[in-house]
Amino acid sequence: MLLSRMKNVIFYAAIALSCFAIGCSKVEYKKIDDPAYLRVFNNLNYKIGIDNKDEQLPFLTMLIDPEMDQNGMPVSAQIKGDFLDKRDPYAPPYPSHIGSGTSVNNPEYPGRENVLVGPVLNGFDLSSWAQIPSGKHRIVFMFRPKNTVPFFNLDPKLKKSFLIDTTMVLDSKEVYTLHVLQKDFLTKRNGIYLRKENFHKLPLSDSSIYVNFYNMSAKGYWQADNDAKGGNEYGKGAMGNGVKDQMNIFVTLYKNRTVSSPKISGYNGKYLGNLTRNADVLEVSPYYSFPLFADASAGGIFTDMWQRFDFLAPGMDIRNIPYGPTVNQTDGNWASINCLTPYPDYRQWNEIVMPNMIVNIHSGKYNPRSFATVNTIEIVNGNVYLSTIQRKYAPPVY
Repeated sequence: MLLSRMKNVIFYAAIALSCFAIGCSKVEYKKIDDPAYLRVFNNLNYKIGIDNKDEQLPFLTMLIDPEMDQNGMPVSAQIKGDFLDKRDPYAPPYPSHIGSGTSVNNPEYPGRENVLVGPVLNGFDLSSWAQIPSGKHRIVFMFRPKNTVPFFNLDPKLKKSFLIDTTMVLDSKEVYTLHVLQKDFLTKRNGIYLRKENFHKLPLSDSSIYVNFYNMSAKGYWQADNDAKGGNEYGKGAMGNGVKDQMNIFVTLYKNRTVSSPKISGYNGKYLGNLTRNADVLEVSPYYSFPLFADASAGGIFTDMWQRFDFLAPGMDIRNIPYGPTVNQTDGNWASINCLTPYPDYRQWNEIVMPNMIVNIHSGKYNPRSFATVNTIEIVNGNVYLSTIQRKYAPPVY
């Protein structure tokens, strides 16, 4: 399986880099007999400016089952996820951070952490999830300075700021995604969102692309003044100022990666379902699907089809949305996401551009070959995040 090979290459590259930089040291892993699988994202990406200069930079350390001293300050932990920075817009279907670059900043957990990771479960590679013991855990997120000093080596006065201190229960062999996010835009209340995933339990077809959607934005975000949100940034599109708490989702499939791409019959503004803002209830959203080879002329091996998702307030007609390069003030009524990269020249002010949901890679005798994926799109306070999961496929033949 190519993903496993990539995982091994990345792992050994990380060891080699470590040996080169600081001298080799043996890493001892402790077997976890009854694990759960956990992935963590830091969604606190607000900017510190004049209006919120007293807020702390959301650069975090995660401590699971910490040991506290007599003053209630953490001195150790069973599990530590340090240097937890804001998440990347795209989480690809393989661990992309271990051994990459020289920064210690971690856009997710486990990310760069050298820990036991999940197995291949029902064909899905869980190497982007960490193994942790199942059961009840205390979990603490601490603010930390943005430097390269490990958390427990910091000066005591720099490791006293608690962001979250709570408990969670993780069931054996279950897959969880944990988010740190803002719950209320006006009060600035923060919290966690723990979701038990189910993609590995569903009868999903290899010939279909799957995607589900979450709006985990803070209460009151889209209603707030646009200047307070800083949403009018190039690259955030109409989504930057937020969408309403109830939106309808439509998909349009395009035949190839050109600006004048023809739309695929049957998938021109096709209604998928409703999106409700929810940063508290932990239910998994339904997965919607469309064929990997919706373009029948592609031949069944390779397709460069791409996807557009439009979010419209109830009552709006997909046929009448105001397309155009400068339409970004939509009062939360409409926003769109184009999944078509790499194609760097295609970006308009009102659109967010994300990677294609189809993975094209050398496999077997074909170079490239197209593969279906399972995807999650999450909207958080004007930002959009795409996570992609892929099943195993044939390695290249050389």
